[in-house]
Amino acid sequence: MPEPKPADSVGLVVPQFRHFDEPLALDCGVTLPAYDLCYETYGALNAAGDNAVLVCHALSGDAHAAGYHEEDSRKPGWWDNCIGPGKPLDTNRFFVVCANNLGGCNGSTGPLAVKPHSEKRYGPDFPIVTVRDWVRSQVRLADVLGVKQWAAVMGGSLGGMQVLQWTIDFPDRVRHAVVIAAAPRLSTQNIAFNEVARQAIRSDPEFHDGHYVEHGVMPERGLRLARMVGHITYLSDDVLHAKFGRELRDGKINFNFGVEFQIESYLRYQGESFVNRFDANTYLLMTKSLDYFDPAAEYGDDLTRALASCQASYLVISFSSDWRFSPKRSREIVRALLDNDLDVSYVDIESELGHDSFLLPIAQYHEVLRAYFDRVRTSP
Repeated sequence: MPEPKPADSVGLVVPQFRHFDEPLALDCGVTLPAYDLCYETYGALNAAGDNAVLVCHALSGDAHAAGYHEEDSRKPGWWDNCIGPGKPLDTNRFFVVCANNLGGCNGSTGPLAVKPHSEKRYGPDFPIVTVRDWVRSQVRLADVLGVKQWAAVMGGSLGGMQVLQWTIDFPDRVRHAVVIAAAPRLSTQNIAFNEVARQAIRSDPEFHDGHYVEHGVMPERGLRLARMVGHITYLSDDVLHAKFGRELRDGKINFNFGVEFQIESYLRYQGESFVNRFDANTYLLMTKSLDYFDPAAEYGDDLTRALASCQASYLVISFSSDWRFSPKRSREIVRALLDNDLDVSYVDIESELGHDSFLLPIAQYHEVLRAYFDRVRTSP
C-alpha cells in the first residue's frame, strides 16, 4: 500500500514532452535540426497568463522539481521542499514550469538521444551547449505554453546563471529574477575542479572516447569519482566534520585501503547512486556550460555593462558557508545591478551546509523566498 503524500505536495506528476522542428542555432556554431524538451508543470496558468514561474535546474538536476512520479515513490522532486501548496513557491498561486536542459539525460535531447535520420545515438557528437542556448530553447517552450512574460525566473547555482542570462537576453519577458547561490562566472578554482571531474571520466577505460553506449558499457569508475569530487565542493568543512568527523566504521583502524572512515563510505555511496541516474557525456557537457558562462566577456569584462539592458526586479541570495559560489560572488552581481539603478534585494543566509544550502529547507531562507513571492504575486 503506497504511503499517502503530504498535504503540501503537488502529488503525482507526469513528465511532459515537446518536440521542436524549428532548427536551433547554438553558440558553438552547430545547428540542431530538431530537439525535444522534457518538462513538468505544477499549478495552473491563470486567465491573465501572468502567474508563471520558470524554475531552472543546476548541473545534475532535471525537470522533476516537485511531487512524485509514482505512488510508491518515497523520493520527491529535487526542490519539493520549496514548491507546492502553501510552500514558498505556492502552486495554489503560481503556475510553475521546470524543464530538463537541452543536452541533459532525463528526457530532453542530449547525448543519449538518437540522431535525426539515424539509428545511432549522439554520444560525444552532441554539440556543447551554453547557458544562452538553454535560454533560447526555454523561450520556445514559454511560447508553446502561452507565457508571454514570466512572473519570475528562479534558480540556484547553474540555475541562477540561467536566470541572469534570461534577464540579459529577454529583459521584457521577466518581471522578477531570483538568483540563488550563483556567480557571474566561475572562478579559476571552480574550473579546475570541473576539469578534474572531466578527466576522471575521460580517463576511464570504459569511456571509449564517449562511445561507451555502443560498447554496452558505462565509465562508472570515472563518473563515480567525478561525483565524489563535486560533492565535496558542495558541502562545507564544518558540516562534513559535524556529520562524520573522523569516525571509523569498525571503530578501529584496519590498516588497508578499504572503506574505514564514515566519510569514505558516504562519498562512495554518493558516487554509486549518481552512476545509476546520470550520463557521463551529459556531465562533461554540463560542466563545460558552467565553465563558459561569462556574460561580461562581451562587454570588456564589465558586468555592469552586461546588465545594462535588464529590467527585472531581483532577489539575490547567498549562503555564508558556500565556498564554491561564495557570498562575495553574489555581491558582484548585486553591485552591477545597483550600478544600473535596478530594483535589488539581497540577503546572505547564515548556514553551515555549504553550496547545497540552496536545496534545503532552511527556515530563514524559506521565509525570504515566501516574502518575496508574496511581492511577486501582487506586483504588476
